[in-house]
Formats: sequence, structure tokens, C-alpha cells
Amino acid sequence: MSFGKILIANRGEIALRIIRACRELGIRTVALYSDADRAALHVLEADEAYRLGPAPATESYLRGDLILDIAHRTEADAIHPGYGFLSENADFAEACGKAGVKFIGPPPSAMRALGSKTSARQVADSVGMPRTPGSVKGLASLEEARTVAAQIGYPVMLKAAAGGGGKGMRAVFSADELASAFSAASSEAERAFGSGEVYLEKLIERPRHIEIQVLADEHGNCVSLGERECSVQRRHQKVIEEAPSAVVDEDLRRRMDEAAVRLAKSAGYTNAGTVEFLVDEAKNFYFLEMNTRLQVEHPVTELVTGLDLVHLQIHIAQGGRLPFRQADVRLRGHAMECRIYAEDPENGFFPSPGEITRLLQPGGPGIREDSGVYEGWVVPMEYDPMLSKLIAYAPDRMLAVHRLLRALDEYVIGGIRSNLNLFRTILRDPDFQKANIDTGYLDRLLVVKGIAPETSPERVEIAAIAAAVFESMRSTSTGQNQPTNGSSSNWKKMARREALHA
Repeated sequence: MSFGKILIANRGEIALRIIRACRELGIRTVALYSDADRAALHVLEADEAYRLGPAPATESYLRGDLILDIAHRTEADAIHPGYGFLSENADFAEACGKAGVKFIGPPPSAMRALGSKTSARQVADSVGMPRTPGSVKGLASLEEARTVAAQIGYPVMLKAAAGGGGKGMRAVFSADELASAFSAASSEAERAFGSGEVYLEKLIERPRHIEIQVLADEHGNCVSLGERECSVQRRHQKVIEEAPSAVVDEDLRRRMDEAAVRLAKSAGYTNAGTVEFLVDEAKNFYFLEMNTRLQVEHPVTELVTGLDLVHLQIHIAQGGRLPFRQADVRLRGHAMECRIYAEDPENGFFPSPGEITRLLQPGGPGIREDSGVYEGWVVPMEYDPMLSKLIAYAPDRMLAVHRLLRALDEYVIGGIRSNLNLFRTILRDPDFQKANIDTGYLDRLLVVKGIAPETSPERVEIAAIAAAVFESMRSTSTGQNQPTNGSSSNWKKMARREALHA
């Protein structure tokens, strides 16, 4: 099987990342956009671009029916979902198969087995995977939660069975807190994922978050590409990722690699996936969950292995065999990634939509930037505010830190607020430089540095209203046109760019 055209069911930097990989492989690309993204960079760079619908994701990027309709009209051979949106939606993957369009990802059966945290825990149990004590299935009631918590002992953690990103998670330190935490976690999970199912597990205090990247072809071959450390988090959201981990030795890496591959094989997994673990201070590791898609932080693995994960995803989806064995995988040097967001850490991480009036992007030895923005683009309020991923690669960890600091000093984003200065604070912190980190590290650092508390939902709503008014006024005054569907060429890209300033 060979793909002549791939439709990219995503937006922003990951859509552009996939477009670039396809171009290197001689594959034509189809971009999709909502009304908020009509001038986005991935739209300008794709061979073809088609409107999905209004800005809300539920009316655009989550409309699998519209996406498949465009795939048919454009005669796309495959759909790459990127990450987020429909990337872990087994029903959409199944619909792609029924429609005769290849889904670049795992089969629906593997997504169902491993995509839900509770079902994934059952699979982990079946293959002898170490995991945190707690419920294997979703909790049926508060009384069941009380029973499980009493059995394993406090502190415990409530988690949403569907989805992730810190939604539907609550740490509970005593029985008195359980009722309110159970209600809050379930309600938040229902709003975020359409399912209020939660489960309960023992809270591992001050753990490190270590994940293993796996690749599996459709011929039974599965390998691990080593670990990434993602312990620097805010509200359970990753902020900095690096590979390899400073605390993972050869023995621990081998055992985690073997466990991750064993889990993937047991579920009939294919394509790229990530098995996530918590590692305690005694270097015991516990299964956390599996992400059945490409990860945001995949570039750090690419840099230390010398492999292109998107190329390999496409190769596997075309029916190709893995071109290497486990023994061929070698980790060289150190890579570190910062997630650059349009937000203001000094003002409660308040979202900062608006026009980027000035943009100077870093470069030089060992620096990679995966970006989806340009000068003059308006950052929308409707989606995740990530602007880019800034990655440094060096022979060792400290040089990677210093290269990132140098790149951050070169990075200028005008017109909006960003978290660039937060990364300078983290990277200069002695504990971070010594790799004395865990999943609570950043929260403690923010308190020490006196950085403002979290943004309230009310303030986020105010920001959304302000952004909508700003965009409405801007669209009226500039008369922006929407990109035209069709094939791409230099004149096409120029025409699309000129439409922004018509």
C-alpha cells in the first residue's frame, strides 16, 4: 500500500509537522480549518485546504462525519489525526476503516482496550504490569470509593476513566475530603469527556513521571524507543519534557521497556503509542496509562534516537515493517522541550489571545522549534493556547539546559503575553539543574517565586468574551477572505497570505 494523499485532521503546530513529513515523503496533503483558523499556518502550507465549520471544536475538528466527507471528496488515502481532538476516538478510527480510508494510528480494538484508564488497568493486570493499588473498574458510588480508599489507605487520587490532561483529577488526603472530591472529579470528567466515570488509586507522593515510547508494525514487531521524563507539570499538564531521564539507569530502562512492549503486544497495538509510569524514590515503577497516539513531546525522542516518528507512523500505516530491531535502538545525547503558550504566568496563567505583532524565533546549533504561528497571526481563544515547542539537543543535559536558555533569550513574541520567562526561571533553578524534580516540583517553585495563583473559570470566560469581540472587530475592519480549496503552489500560498491583508 502506498499513500498519494493524506488528510490531516488537526490544526496548529502538529498539523504543520505532519505536512512537512508528508512533503519529505512525496505525499500530498489536505488541511482542514475552522473559521477561527482560516489564516492559520497549516492552512497556508498544505496542498489543499477545506473549511470544516465554525470555531467551536464540536462544530469543526470533532466532526468526524465532515472530516470523512472531505476525505472522500479529495480522494485522500489516509487520515492522520495528530494528537487531541479525534486522535484517540475509537469510533472515528472504526468509521475511517469502514469508509475505506486508512487511520494512521492503532486499530479501534487496541484503542478501546488501552484508551480508557480503567480498561487499560485491567490489561496491565493481565500481563503482570506493576501498577498503583486501587480500583480496576470505575467506581459505582461514593460508598464504593470509601471502601476502596479504606482498603488502600490515604492519601488517594481520584481520576477520570476517560481522557486526561489533568481533568477529573483530585488528590484526597483524608476521609473527610472524599465526598466533595468525588463529586467534583465526577462532574469535571462529565463536562470534559462526556463521562463522569472515575476510579481511585493510591497516591504516590513526590513521584517522577516517566513514559516509554513504543512503535509496533502490523506484522507483530514492537520496539521501545526509550523513556522521556515529564515530571515538570502544572495542574497535571506537562510543561517541560526531556530524554533520557536523569534517574533511569540501564536496568530500570530495560525493565520499563519490556513492560511497555508487553502491554502493547497484549492488546494488538500498532503504530506509535506511549506507556506512562510513575516512579517512586526507590525506583519502583507503576503503570499509569497509555496514550494511543503520537505525543506532544515526541521531538525529544526523535532527537536522541535519530528517528522520525511521523515518517515511521506513515510507513507502518502503509503496511511496512519496522526497519530496525530493539537491539538497534540507541539513545545519544540529551534533548529537552519547552511548551510555549499564549498565557501570562504572572497573572494567574491568564489566557492571552490576540495578534502576534512581533515574532523573532530562535535558531543556532542544537535548537529545533516546532511552531504553528507567524507574525500578524491572531491567536484564537477557542483552542489550546500552545504556540510552539522549543527543543534543545546537546551531548549532555547541562548543555541542553544552557542551549534552551540561550534560545529563550533570542525568542521574542510581541502583542500577546507568553510563558517564556517562566522557562527561564525553571531552567535557572538549582534543583532543576540537578534534576531534583518530581510531579509537584513546579507547584512548589511557583509558591517560592511568588507567581500568581491559578486563573479562575470566571476570568477565563471574560477572556473568551474579550477575544470574541476583538476578533469580530478585526474581521469587520480587514475584510479577511477565506483560503480557497484546491492544490498548492507558490502562487497559491502568496494568494492566501495576501488575503490576510486584503
